Amino acid sequence: MPEEGAYYGKHGEPRKYDASFKGPIQNRGCTDIVCCILFILAILGYVAVGILAWSQGDPRKVIYPTDSRGQFCGQAGTPLENKRLLFYFNIMKCASPMVLLEFQCPTTQMCVEKCPDKFMTLIKAYSNKKDFDYYKNFCKEELTSTMSVPEILKAGLCPAMLTPSKPFTRRCFPALGQKGGKITVGNNSHFDDGSGTMRDAKDLIDGVKNATVVIEARQVVMKIFEDYTQSWYWILIGLVIAMLTSLLFIVLLRFLAGIMVWVMIVMVILVIGYGIFHCYMEYATLKGEPGSNVTLQDLGFQTDFSVYLQIRQTWLAFMIILAIVEVIIILLLIFLRKRILIAIALIKEASRAIGHVMSSLFYPLFTFFLLAMVIAYWAVTAVFLSTSNEPIYKVFNETACEHSRKTCDPANFSTTQIKAECPDTECLFAFYGGETVYHKYLIGLQFYNVFLFFWCANFVTALGQMTLAGAFASYYWAFVKPDDMPAFPVFSSLGRSLRYHTGTLAFGSLILSIVQIIRVLLEYLDHKLQGAQNKCTRFLLCCLKCCFWCLEKFIKFINRNAYIMVAIYGKNFCTSARDAFFLLMRNMIRVAVLDKVTDFLLFLGKLLIVGLVGIFAFFFFSGRVKAFEDTAPNLHYYWVPILTVVVGSYLIAHGFFSVYAMCVDTLFLCFLEDLERNDGSAERPYLMPESLRKVLNKRNKTPPAAE
Repeated sequence: MPEEGAYYGKHGEPRKYDASFKGPIQNRGCTDIVCCILFILAILGYVAVGILAWSQGDPRKVIYPTDSRGQFCGQAGTPLENKRLLFYFNIMKCASPMVLLEFQCPTTQMCVEKCPDKFMTLIKAYSNKKDFDYYKNFCKEELTSTMSVPEILKAGLCPAMLTPSKPFTRRCFPALGQKGGKITVGNNSHFDDGSGTMRDAKDLIDGVKNATVVIEARQVVMKIFEDYTQSWYWILIGLVIAMLTSLLFIVLLRFLAGIMVWVMIVMVILVIGYGIFHCYMEYATLKGEPGSNVTLQDLGFQTDFSVYLQIRQTWLAFMIILAIVEVIIILLLIFLRKRILIAIALIKEASRAIGHVMSSLFYPLFTFFLLAMVIAYWAVTAVFLSTSNEPIYKVFNETACEHSRKTCDPANFSTTQIKAECPDTECLFAFYGGETVYHKYLIGLQFYNVFLFFWCANFVTALGQMTLAGAFASYYWAFVKPDDMPAFPVFSSLGRSLRYHTGTLAFGSLILSIVQIIRVLLEYLDHKLQGAQNKCTRFLLCCLKCCFWCLEKFIKFINRNAYIMVAIYGKNFCTSARDAFFLLMRNMIRVAVLDKVTDFLLFLGKLLIVGLVGIFAFFFFSGRVKAFEDTAPNLHYYWVPILTVVVGSYLIAHGFFSVYAMCVDTLFLCFLEDLERNDGSAERPYLMPESLRKVLNKRNKTPPAAE
């Protein structure tokens, strides 16, 4: 067989029979020690970055509005504790285009207890003690009763006028309304701007628009937050239903794997078919409705996402997408119908393995806990790093001034040369920054934070894969199940992984993290070059993004199989990755067909659970069913809890089915090794289950009976 020998030589030598091999090797040594040391040092550095960020950062900069002096409005334990709202001296100055560039209105801003609720000019208020006492609530502390109106305005101690305002996101904005088709403020269509000139109320619109451009996203976030406060317990109920449904599927697969797989396939087709039908009914219902024929391109981006559901094109797009998915699934089932039987046999064996290692179903909770810690540490560190800058003040002016936008010090600005040359300038808080060594390398610390987040998250995922692989491998190679298995397979495998293979886990996750961080940088470059006209550059960037996406998928595949080999044989990462890769290459047909068909069937299971729970959530939160109208909470965006339940259901289903997927992958590699190690003779019997032997036309030869 020269051809076969050449083939094996190209893809490594097949495993030889070893009578002493009984599953995962117990006597093993530490692997990839250098990478283990590097990982420990990186973690210590990560802790140091966190401590440095916590000592320098101030999250209050994100929570509280900031006045022109850089002080926080409403901060507890300060003189501004009761002054929670931010007031603009002249909101019309926010209409300047510079606001969109610098995210700062060129007008004095101060913290107040209440927004003004009446029209008033400084000239009129000054002549009435009661009105002036009220007016002082919106003036700086430096104001004295002996100052004249011109002196007050020249020093910028008070606004020239007050307009009725309402608090919005802790900021005072004019209470604009509409009366008789005209824009009004405080029920008046005109107002005195403080200089004796009557202005149209619509002049305030541009100022309000630009002043809110920075906080429009916050408005949506606040509404979403309110929706969560109204629906969180219903969301939890939906997630519990998803968890119980996933658990029920796992239990049913344990006893009825063959029937459940076919039921799962039919149910997925029916659920997607219902989705197509529902989208068509919505599409047909909107026919003839005013405004329903507007295209998505003409509509543009809207903060109220429910608007999109009133457009026929939205439901048409949903219907086309679901139809394409339906056709793809049906075609795959037609072409892979023969291989589904082998996949079902593999799933049955995985069900038996999980039945003997029931603790594996709860291991995803441990992985989720570790990932939650990693995400929380990264998020907190990122917030503290981003808020560890110092307040920067800049010169803002109304007339031409050569010192415009230069940095300044508000403590002595009134006596500086800039103020003398440009009397109408003000030294206002602009943003947070700094020029110290720490601030210069702040972007590097943020990058380190992101990189270590990827590394730690991938390490936790790798630990879970190796732990489960070791547990399921001990099941497969046990000659007498479960007598030859460890008492606690999951804990035994977890102990081996941490004790001997921390370096290997760190090595594999490091390679994956480097590729992922490169992908993040490419996405950042793509975002920056969106306005570029160089098509060659955009094309090259698109190719790089595609290549690194493929590379990431390939590395994940190699890592996953390498961890299985490490769990069994205890070798280092490179050796295990090579052995796993060559083993798969020697069985390319089985890998391409059998393993991927099994993954496809498990994906259909996740899709079914998400679809069932998603449909239930849609009818409940949207109020389409009369039985739920009084029970469902009143929400700004009913898609918020629906989307949360759908994403959460997928993660829960993925957590349970990932155990199945890891079990299938481990059993599959062990099954390939079994075919190479053994030949079915009495001396070298196959350890694969009888169901798999029947499907593959393999059988163990019984020794001849003694005469």
